[in-house]
Amino acid sequence: MLPLFFEFHSPTKVVYGPGLVTDLQAELAQVGARRYLLVSDRGLEKLGLPARVATSLEDAGVEVVGSFLDVPENSEVGAVRACAEAAVAAAAEGLVALGGGSVIDTAKCADILLSEGGDLVDDYSGAGTLTRPLKPLVAIPTTAGTGSEVTQAAVILDEAGSVKLSFSDKFLLPTLAVLDPELTVSLPPRLTASTAMDALTHAVESYVSPQWSPMSEALAAGAVRLIFAHLEAAVADGSDLEARGALLTAAAMAGIAFSHAMVGCVHGMAHAVGGLCHVPHGAANAILLPHGLAYNREVVEERLGGLAPFVRGLTADEEQLDPADRVIVAITNLAGRLNAAGVLATRLRDVGVPEERLAAVAEATVMDGTSFYNPREVVAEEILSHLRNAY
Repeated sequence: MLPLFFEFHSPTKVVYGPGLVTDLQAELAQVGARRYLLVSDRGLEKLGLPARVATSLEDAGVEVVGSFLDVPENSEVGAVRACAEAAVAAAAEGLVALGGGSVIDTAKCADILLSEGGDLVDDYSGAGTLTRPLKPLVAIPTTAGTGSEVTQAAVILDEAGSVKLSFSDKFLLPTLAVLDPELTVSLPPRLTASTAMDALTHAVESYVSPQWSPMSEALAAGAVRLIFAHLEAAVADGSDLEARGALLTAAAMAGIAFSHAMVGCVHGMAHAVGGLCHVPHGAANAILLPHGLAYNREVVEERLGGLAPFVRGLTADEEQLDPADRVIVAITNLAGRLNAAGVLATRLRDVGVPEERLAAVAEATVMDGTSFYNPREVVAEEILSHLRNAY
């Protein structure tokens, strides 16, 4: 049965191709800006990627007027403000974000301050706070996970309150997303696994969301299929461009899906352990996905079972389970195989979450904005039980 109402809006242009980042002239000519601030991080600087992209931008006929490379692993309000100040000082007409979700989210929020001024937290946190388009943003992901290159969302840590703030607005959608799998070849196996599990969480939560539509459903299911088919190959051989490209595509597909259908309590729990215990987002989602699905199972059984044809890695006995349980078991098995390979944690204790903090995590989950979109009411006491199971 179709939803009674849905809408679909995906204006970000997506271009894909190995080596594409070296030839951006045609795409940037359509964007229109001439002066860009390049936003990235120190880890990618050591790999030489910002310099490589800067050269490509200059070759494309635009000017790189500066760079901001001090984006932390979990982006913070202070980093956003510093990035915006650098863009204003350089008289940038647009931003190029090269990196993972933290870099792209930093650039999105810095674009707010570059374009509109004001205070990031007081004026713009929440949803629908913008009234007009921002300056152009070109997003070039180097991880295959967050999908931030195609979403209208950004998540930034407020250091003062130890809480992750959500920003959601159609004007946060990047102008152009450049998917070049060659840029993900250097991603270590551990990050390959955790970022892909992040994308899988986006896909699965959006698929079972009460706000699903035929559009988001198709993209989410396609992302699940690609991740199950290619994640372990990418972990085993980082130079496998087919596997890398499949994961990069899946991350973008899942990003578009959840940007329309939203996510639920898995992300709520992940945001909470990220804010309170500084656990990287992908690692948190990887641990918590089966437990969040168990929490919601009674109300999403039919929807969740629709993903059964797209998962892999089940034994003959497991194939006889009902479709919803097959999906949960397949996800648990995938995480277990990655854990056995030494590239993915599957318990909260293994990523440094103190047991005595679980109650605070449960309370923070209830307050997280994703709770409003969860298929069932998020109750702290019940969430705490599932957090203990994940511990």
